[in-house]
Amino acid sequence: MSLLSVTGLEVRYGGIRAVKGIDLHVEEGELVCLIGANGAGKSSALRAIAGMLPTAPSAVRYGGRDMAGQRAFERARAGLALVPEGRGIFPQLTVEENLAMGAYARNDDGIAADRDRMFDMFPILDERRLQTGGTLSGGEQQMLAIGRALMSRPKLLLLDEPSMGLAPKVVQRIFEVLRRVNREGMTVMLVEQNARAALALASRGYVMESGEIVLSGNARDLLDNPQVRAAYLGEAAT
Repeated sequence: MSLLSVTGLEVRYGGIRAVKGIDLHVEEGELVCLIGANGAGKSSALRAIAGMLPTAPSAVRYGGRDMAGQRAFERARAGLALVPEGRGIFPQLTVEENLAMGAYARNDDGIAADRDRMFDMFPILDERRLQTGGTLSGGEQQMLAIGRALMSRPKLLLLDEPSMGLAPKVVQRIFEVLRRVNREGMTVMLVEQNARAALALASRGYVMESGEIVLSGNARDLLDNPQVRAAYLGEAAT
């Protein structure tokens, strides 16, 4: 049984079908990416999976359970954590307070240790721990958003365009952390326009165009696919 199973998922905005009945799955322990151009429907699909948009019955199953009717905070408590596009941190709270908010539903005694682990993964956050989130750079805010999600100890981490607008060194650090947490056993689904970086990181991938999945398979095979290389990696088709 897949940890996440998406079947016939549709997302509509009025009369516009942004997502047109896609199927995908994520197995426990995998790192799977969903790539495609801007406007392909990737973020809409991820928001629907996270419970921020309505879905039909049985369109999204997580841990074998139908998520229809389950609101975003209920899915988060079940271990499905989203790092949204645009970060969504609390600008008036400090770095430490933002991380604490990620653990708001926990009552175990490991919260302080996990906070220290976030500071180990992102040392710049340790230096900024008493600064408010709104004073951080874009890259620091993205690190904080990821750290906050990890503080919930999710079973499935969903990330929406984590590299958007960031400097290459920051992107490299973020992807190193994603590789690390995946190797430690966390399941990750990554929505990303940076196709080369996403496919280099993932084990499997899906390619989305105009609301539909047009290709899927092993990430290495997709990275070598002439259609993908021409459309998303800026290389001439051969």
